[in-house]
Amino acid sequence: MRHIPAIATLAALALGGCATVPAPLAGNDFAPVTPQQAVSQHASNARVRWGGEIIKVEPKADATCFEVLGRGLYADARPNRHDGNDGRFIACSKGFYDPAVYTRGRDLTVVGQMAGTEQHQVGDYNYTYAHVDADQVYLWPKREHPVGDGAWPYYNDPFWGPYGGWWGGWWAPPIVFVHGSHHHH
Repeated sequence: MRHIPAIATLAALALGGCATVPAPLAGNDFAPVTPQQAVSQHASNARVRWGGEIIKVEPKADATCFEVLGRGLYADARPNRHDGNDGRFIACSKGFYDPAVYTRGRDLTVVGQMAGTEQHQVGDYNYTYAHVDADQVYLWPKREHPVGDGAWPYYNDPFWGPYGGWWGGWWAPPIVFVHGSHHHH
């Protein structure tokens, strides 16, 4: 039984580590407004932390603009794919971000200032996007499995894992075998 404290410590580290916000995205001075709300309320100049799935990347002369399908964020600021969408937004950041790296479908979180709205066509529809001047652009590592892979809907949720329950999937504690001393007479 002497291994139980080690297992408890590992479990605490694993669970505690999952809500760490990457340094470029840290802070709590963000306006609690979604891209959809920002458009309908004509919000501007607010500092926001938004994320979602990349739809399109457009490098320009001195900046790169991302069209993003907005999603709610987990505690670690990663977009929640199981959440409904929060509307589309455009985030532009100074510099070149390679579209071959920042590919469609990847998770992206940005931090920046709201800068009004802009209109673009989505099919035949004239869509109004919230616009963010992003000073931080964070591309998340690729997920282990495509979302919706398999029948279990929470396959990529870090708390539930592919098998369900707190100890399902990635957060399973190590299995420890304790061998007692066996004496043969």
